[in-house]
Amino acid sequence: MSSDKEQLLAMGFEPARIDWALKATKNSGLQPAMDHVLENSEKPVPTAEEQNIDVADDDDDAEALAAHIKKTGASDEQIAKSIKCSECGKVFRSQATASFHAERSGHQEFEESTEEIKPLTEEEKKAKLAELREKLAAKRAALRRKAGQDSGKIKEDLQLKEINKEAERKRREKIEDQKARAAIKAQIEADKRERAEKAAREKVAREGATLPPTTSSANPAPSKPVAAVKSSENPETRLQIRLSAGGPPLTKTFASDSTLVDVAEWVASESLAYNVDTVTFASTFPRKTYSREDMKKSLKENGLTPSAVLMAS
Repeated sequence: MSSDKEQLLAMGFEPARIDWALKATKNSGLQPAMDHVLENSEKPVPTAEEQNIDVADDDDDAEALAAHIKKTGASDEQIAKSIKCSECGKVFRSQATASFHAERSGHQEFEESTEEIKPLTEEEKKAKLAELREKLAAKRAALRRKAGQDSGKIKEDLQLKEINKEAERKRREKIEDQKARAAIKAQIEADKRERAEKAAREKVAREGATLPPTTSSANPAPSKPVAAVKSSENPETRLQIRLSAGGPPLTKTFASDSTLVDVAEWVASESLAYNVDTVTFASTFPRKTYSREDMKKSLKENGLTPSAVLMAS
């Protein structure tokens, strides 16, 4: 045969409340213990020390009651059997339950009462038990919903982290791609510049060749002067780029037929603060901001040959 505790556990009561009820009723049986659980279902379970104090108080009250009856000869109807709250009229079986009511409600006025708190009927017990089970089921359902919500939030957070991680990866790939394209462009420009320099040297050498000496050694024919190259026609343009993002200026020599787009790609390869599609250039003398159409023109067409200082932003 199962014990009282096992039967109460099978009914779905909390172990702590069962232990409290068995101790409070001094293990007097299943029915008193269940009555105690139902009557105190809305109250917090007291600590072991508080339970010991309540049991001692009950024993003391019983002894005091017996002595009082013997001494005074008072009838049963004249003996206080409960404690009543003068402010709301509720009646309590013990000092402990009255104190709990005072803490929760803030009521301070109590008086002894001869009203006896009758035990619950079978129907009331069943109704109370059904109510407790319903509350327990609702509490468990709420816990399950909260657990599901927490799980959903964790899943959303993980998805957001993955999205941010993928966006960062694509951003790095874009930067690396820009740097690679800028490096290729720079190499192409270097090759073009080298070919232009070589052609310019060959042209100067051809135009500056000396005539063969005449038969008269006393009056040698003067050498043909080397053709001068106009500064605006110089095959090379030296640029100093001052960065609005901070840092030392950049200096580089470009072929004069290079465009400002070529210069923008080089700047983007040197500083990640700039994007080849959005960087703009401006000169201080003469003061000018170069448009997107100007970006497509050569350095010579923009009047930057043979040298210039530009602000990049």
